[in-house]
Amino acid sequence: MAFFMVSLLPDRWEGMSGMYMGKIWDGIDFYFDTYQIEDRTTILYFMKSYERCIVEYRADKAERERKKRERQQNRGGKQYTHNIQG
Repeated sequence: MAFFMVSLLPDRWEGMSGMYMGKIWDGIDFYFDTYQIEDRTTILYFMKSYERCIVEYRADKAERERKKRERQQNRGGKQYTHNIQG
């Protein structure tokens, strides 16, 4: 149920950099009431744990992509090859 509930919450993205900031938790009470969740504490615990995993994964992915772009830019200079015959 926690994974389902997390998927209902909208994502929050930082505007300028496009970095993922996590979920918007404003409507969580509405979802708890709608789906008649009794053990809210346990469900919320698993929801927050799952969100932390998502945030870490997306941050790692963004870091890998940033490093990849840097490597490509560094290779962008002119490379000279010499044909030496001996």
